Amino acid sequence: MSQSEPHQPFWKSRFGVSLIIALAIAALLLGFEHRVHIFAGNGFLVLLLLGCGVMHLFMHGGHGGDDKS
Repeated sequence: MSQSEPHQPFWKSRFGVSLIIALAIAALLLGFEHRVHIFAGNGFLVLLLLGCGVMHLFMHGGHGGDDKS
């Protein structure tokens, strides 16, 4: 039997890094093309995103909290 190499996480593999870069470029291009819609007084989108973050903090008790329910 040959000794196998330690398992490398997906995001550190060559394919994972390439995929992350491609997705980041796609997100930037999509944001650039739709910046008028994003920044044109679309306050509901901002409230929705902030609400998700606040709910995440209070529902989980932060990232170090115990889930005692």
